This record gives sequence, C-alpha cells and structure tokens, in this order.
Amino acid sequence: MSKEPPEEAKINPVKALVTGGFGGICNVLSGHPLDTIKVRLQTMPKPNPGEPPLYAGTWDCAKKTIQREGPLGLYKGMSAPLTGVVPIFAMCFAGYALGKRLQQTDANTKLTYTQIFIAGGFSGVFSAFVMAPGDRIKSLLQIQQGSGGEQKYNGLFDCAIKLYKEDGIRSVYKGLCATLLRDIPANGTYFLTYEIISEMLTKKIGDDTTSKVAAISIISGGASGMTYWILGLPADVLKTRVQTAPPGKYPHGVRSAFPDLLKNDGPLALYRGMTPIMLRSFPANGACFLGIEMMNKFLKFVVPNF
Repeated sequence: MSKEPPEEAKINPVKALVTGGFGGICNVLSGHPLDTIKVRLQTMPKPNPGEPPLYAGTWDCAKKTIQREGPLGLYKGMSAPLTGVVPIFAMCFAGYALGKRLQQTDANTKLTYTQIFIAGGFSGVFSAFVMAPGDRIKSLLQIQQGSGGEQKYNGLFDCAIKLYKEDGIRSVYKGLCATLLRDIPANGTYFLTYEIISEMLTKKIGDDTTSKVAAISIISGGASGMTYWILGLPADVLKTRVQTAPPGKYPHGVRSAFPDLLKNDGPLALYRGMTPIMLRSFPANGACFLGIEMMNKFLKFVVPNF
C-alpha cells in the first residue's frame, strides 16, 4: 500500500526523522489546545466540601483558560512537544519498523496481528525515553497558571534547567516508568489498529488516487489515536500526576500515585480528561499520518532514492 514506506526505508533513521517529525508537528499543532485542557482537568485539585470544582468540564476549562490567559493560554507548553516531536516520532516509527524487521524471516514476510502488536510495543520503549522529559516539562508549563499558581517557569529551557538543579537527571526523567506503562501496550494497540483499518479500507475503496490515500491515512490514523487513548489514559493520568507533583509527594512513583488517586478521587479519576482527549485524538492523529504520507510523497519526488 502506498501510504506506508518500504521496510528498508522505514528503518532509515534520517528518513524516519523527516517523515515522522513532520507528522508529529502536524499532530501537535492540531491537537495541543485540547491536550492543555486534558492536563488541567487531570491535575485540578480536589474541591473542599461544599465548593465547586475548579473546572466543571471540558468547555468550562477552555472558557476559563481563555478568559484568564487569552486564546494563547491553550497553547501553553507547546514549545516542549514541538521541540521533542522530531526525535520522539523518529524513534517511534523507526522502533516500529525495527520491531517488524526483527520478526521477519525475509523482506516479504507478512506479519501476524500479534507480531504487529509486539512491534508497536517495541516502538513504545524507543519513544518513551525521549517523550518522558518533554511530557514532564509540557505538563508543568500547562498547569502553572491553570490552577492559579505562581509563574515558576519562564519557558521550556528555564523549566528544564530548574528541574535539573532540583535533583539532576532523575528530576527531568520523573514519570519515565509511568510513560513506559502507558506507551508499550498503547503503542502496540495504536499500530495494530492502524494496520487493520488501513488494510480493510484499501481492500474496500482502493488506494489508486491521492484523495483515497489521504482518506485512508486520516481515518486509520484518527481511529488509531482513539484506541491508543482508550487503553492508555489511566496510565497517562497517573503519569501526569507523578510528573506535576511536588518533590516527595509520590516517593514510589505510580505505586504511590495509584492508591492515592483511588482513595481521594475514586477509580473514575483514571479517565479524567477523556472528553478533550477523544475530541483531540482523531484529528491530531489523522493529521499526523496524513503529514507522514505527504512528506513521503514529497521525498519520493525530490530524492527518489532516499
């Protein structure tokens, strides 16, 4: 199928950097406002008895953010994911391609759905080590005004430097285990969903025109993003809490955050932020895969042998 590059090209780190990075930029630009809302809903403090919650829901959070900080408040923290998307998506897609190649006996071997899931999970290990620090910085920048707190960090690099001064590289990578807990199974499901739906749509409508390829990319990518978050949101909630908590609050990471969340907020809090993330996931991931397809076509035209 034309929208997936050949196996030998997919494990080329330079091409993965360009195509995956461009797809990631499309993802961030289209989805960051709803990601900001998701993070603020996940981290808002529990109200005192008789008091209303800080945000009544997705729309209320968006409205209050714009009223207090202007429309650009929805784009807070975007510099961190934009800076990180190139290596994150390069590692993710290169890891997926490598995971597939390691399971092939030859270049023409068709992988089973189980093997595709394993390859996707393998990509989660690759990308998590790049994604975890970016997620931590992004989340801290997103919440520092959303909860009425002081302006502690003055942007991406200031936040990174202050985190490093707090407790070295451990502080920067706080939440890595939670990121792995989210990304290994969720990435496996993400790529498996994409392969199944794109294969099904190709058989049904074909991929002989640019518009058909674009439609398949958007639908398959959008559906993949939704399945990723349905499976990965509980771990993402725990990751966000660990990454934004004051030093020492969760000494054992997820193992401390999980019982604390159940005790104080109940199990439904594991799906807090579901509405904005579902609204975001389809267009953002559809844009990602469409961007990858467009960049692949561009590279094929400009440098056919790349």
